[in-house]
Amino acid sequence: MLAFEASIIINAPAETIWNVLTDVQKFPEWEPNVTKVEGQAGLGQKITVHTKFSERTFPVTVSEFVPNSRMVWSSGMPLGLFKGARTFTLTPVSGGIQVKTREEFSGLLLPLFKGQIGDLQPTFDAFAKALKAKVESSK
Repeated sequence: MLAFEASIIINAPAETIWNVLTDVQKFPEWEPNVTKVEGQAGLGQKITVHTKFSERTFPVTVSEFVPNSRMVWSSGMPLGLFKGARTFTLTPVSGGIQVKTREEFSGLLLPLFKGQIGDLQPTFDAFAKALKAKVESSK
């Protein structure tokens, strides 16, 4: 398994953060790594993410959707040969809401794709900081 994760505490209600996270078509307005998002966040919905790092698009399915708490975007190949899952988790803590974003890659073909994935940690860190700035400036 290969995983990347970022966590940040945001001083805002979970509902406010959730509204920003689920308004995926507006990600390019504040998320520095994303150029376009198609689709909508909702259980079973398809979302296609375009980034500035690749001409390839990243289609995902919203496989878990618990309002104000947890959302999972999943993608992969048949038979579990390669899977990716990005999880957004909101947890109340002292001082606000901890928002954790984690992506895990797994499957038999992971060794073949690992080099193409590269180090995504800087993009996760940038996402967390940008989300905090967007939410806290919107209050």
